[in-house]
Amino acid sequence: MDQRELAERAGRGDQDAFALLVGASIARLEAIARLILRDPELARDAVQEAYIRAWRNLPGLRDPDKLDAWLHRLTVNACLDTARRRKRRPIEVELSPLSPPTVGDATGSIADRDELERGFRRLGEDQRAVLVLHYYVGLTVPALAETLGIPLGTAQSRLGRALVALRAALAAGAVTDVGAIEEGQTA
Repeated sequence: MDQRELAERAGRGDQDAFALLVGASIARLEAIARLILRDPELARDAVQEAYIRAWRNLPGLRDPDKLDAWLHRLTVNACLDTARRRKRRPIEVELSPLSPPTVGDATGSIADRDELERGFRRLGEDQRAVLVLHYYVGLTVPALAETLGIPLGTAQSRLGRALVALRAALAAGAVTDVGAIEEGQTA
């Protein structure tokens, strides 16, 4: 049974079909939510909220072929709602890619991932959401715009601003690390 048929059956109230849809997408959506929220527990809650919204609104889904984009949008919106409700506090989260890394220098890969993690911590949830959907999930900019329900130009500008902010955060982190090393502290 394909995804379209499952979505149509779930839209008619078939809980088993919905369970199959959830099983096929839960790991991917939780990974996206963890990257946006930076907290595994909040991420699970946001994904659960997205699935509740999906179950309630599935009968109104006009194009079952766009189920993945719709679930991405529901997840991002649930993450942003969760982020608005919680107090700001630094959170540590382990980044685990959807696919295994390619063969290369493991030390360099770890250092790059740590640097990226420090940069990501300095971004807002909106900026992380755009970067995660484009670079981690692999959505094109038009698909990103469709997933978030925004015009193409808005998606392009949000992605551009998020990249500028990430570059600035990475540069600020490098300056901080150099200053700490010069003072004899560990980076």
